[in-house]
Amino acid sequence: MSENTAPADTARLLKLATTASVVTATVLIMGKLAAWLLTGSVSVLASLVDSLMDAAASLLNLVAVRVSLQPPDEEHRFGHGKVEPLAALAQAAFITGSALFLTLQAVDRLLHPRPLGDVPVGLIVMGFAIAATLVLLLIQRHVIRRTRSTIVRADSLHYMTDVLTNLGTIAALLLAHLGWPVLDPVFGIVVAVYICYSAWHIGHDAFHQLIDRELPDAVREQVKQLARAEPLVRGLHDLRTRQSGSVEIIQLHLELDADLTLGEAHAVCDRVEQAIRQAFPLADVIIHQDPA
Repeated sequence: MSENTAPADTARLLKLATTASVVTATVLIMGKLAAWLLTGSVSVLASLVDSLMDAAASLLNLVAVRVSLQPPDEEHRFGHGKVEPLAALAQAAFITGSALFLTLQAVDRLLHPRPLGDVPVGLIVMGFAIAATLVLLLIQRHVIRRTRSTIVRADSLHYMTDVLTNLGTIAALLLAHLGWPVLDPVFGIVVAVYICYSAWHIGHDAFHQLIDRELPDAVREQVKQLARAEPLVRGLHDLRTRQSGSVEIIQLHLELDADLTLGEAHAVCDRVEQAIRQAFPLADVIIHQDPA
């Protein structure tokens, strides 16, 4: 669950996360490109391809976040939050494409083996890549905790796999240097499979947001408890929820005493709405009043 975060802080955090992602991916591309040209390693190429996809996805995320943060207008009364899962779905497609390209390169190296070049340079670059990625992950984790952004969560998942693939690349380089060159392209294929697995998770989450899947049961239960905590609420029904970018859409019917005046019933709904917004500061809450 996200901490209490004002909309202005949410916008600032999302822009920070996406900008940091683009900068990190760009720096890593330059380093890994140099390492691949010097070593000729398929495992380094695997990491380079992954970073190229990171850069493309991060640029897409940068644009998507800025669009999703635009306020509602006449044609988009619920805002532009759906741009985030759309971008995440495109990111999954990018990642899958990189995995297929990497598999082709690894198979070619298995069929036509070649010795590796300057392995120490490759090891230094991969070590730097791990350090830079860990710093980015710390930033993204902070942003996800505060905003629950789908697009940043998808980006973070991909960069978490990068840490593992970079560690594996270091191992593959060392083993190839010690006389096991076949492990270099084999590791490239393993990375490709893992990238596909990550892409499936990203696409799965984005797809469910686009088809308005309900929020997690724990969130729905918390909403119910907050509503029932109001003394004048006799019950509730027709709770409907969904996620739109960083905004939770929450709709429900409250059952109130039939003899309450309209003003009294409205005041009860205001108190329940305020309680829900206290727990979910970015939520769009709609409450309908029914006689118990």
